[in-house]
Amino acid sequence: MSESPLKVWLEHDGRLLRLRLARPKANIVDAEMIAALCAALDSHASSAELSAVLLDAEGTHFSFGASVAEHMPDQCADMLKSLHALIKQMLDFPAPIMVAIQGQCLGGGLEVACGGDLLFAHPDAKLGQPEIKLGVFAPAASCLLPERIGSSVASDLLWSGRSIDGNEAYRIGLVNGLSETPSAAAEEWFTTHLLGSSASSLRFARRAARFDAVARIKSKLDEVESLYLQELMATHDAVEGLQAFVEKRTVNWEHR
Repeated sequence: MSESPLKVWLEHDGRLLRLRLARPKANIVDAEMIAALCAALDSHASSAELSAVLLDAEGTHFSFGASVAEHMPDQCADMLKSLHALIKQMLDFPAPIMVAIQGQCLGGGLEVACGGDLLFAHPDAKLGQPEIKLGVFAPAASCLLPERIGSSVASDLLWSGRSIDGNEAYRIGLVNGLSETPSAAAEEWFTTHLLGSSASSLRFARRAARFDAVARIKSKLDEVESLYLQELMATHDAVEGLQAFVEKRTVNWEHR
C-alpha cells in the first residue's frame, strides 16, 4: 500500500485540525488525494471541540493542480464528480477552513483552496486557473471565484488563464493575508481570533455568513459540471488541447 498523500493531525487540544498535502513537489489533486481529503473531513466533522481546519502543503508548492490524465474523456466524469463532492463537503463543513499557500497553486489546487474560507499566501505564490490554455475550463473555479472576487475579476483569471502572485491575489481579495510563512500566519490568526471563542457558536457564525453563497455555488456547480461533461467534452478542441499537453506537442485548434 502506498503512503497516504495527506497528513492529518490535531493541535490545540483538538481545536485545530491540520491537513497537509504530502506528495511534493507537485501535490497533484488526483483521485487518491481527493479521497484522502474527503475521508479526513468526514472523520472530524462531528467533533464538538473543533474550531477550525488548516490546510497546507509540504514542499515548495501548494499544488500544480489536478491530474491532466484524469481530465481525459474516459476519466473526466469520475474525476469531476469526486472533486466537486469534495468542494461541496468543504462548503458544508461545520468549522471554518483556513488555507496556507506557497509556491504554485494552480488549477484544481486553487479550486480546492477556494473551497476554504480564509486564504493566506506567500507574496511570491503563483495562483491561477490555466485550464483555458488546455482547451477546457475550470468548473469549480467558475462557481467559486465570482463569489470571492466578483464576476469581472474572476472572468479575467478564468478566461486568460494567467497566474497572479500573492500580492495581486491579496489586492483583489482572493487571499486574506500575506506572509513569508503563510501556515504560521494562519495558525496565528486562529489562536488570536478563534481559539478563545465557542466552537459551537463558530459553527453557527460560519453558516450564517455563507448561507446564500454556499447555496449559489452548489447549485451552479451541478449545472457547470453538466456543461463541461455533456457539451465541452464533445468538442474537438477540448480533447485536442488535453491530448497535446499529454503528448507534449503543439496544439492544433480547429475552433470547434
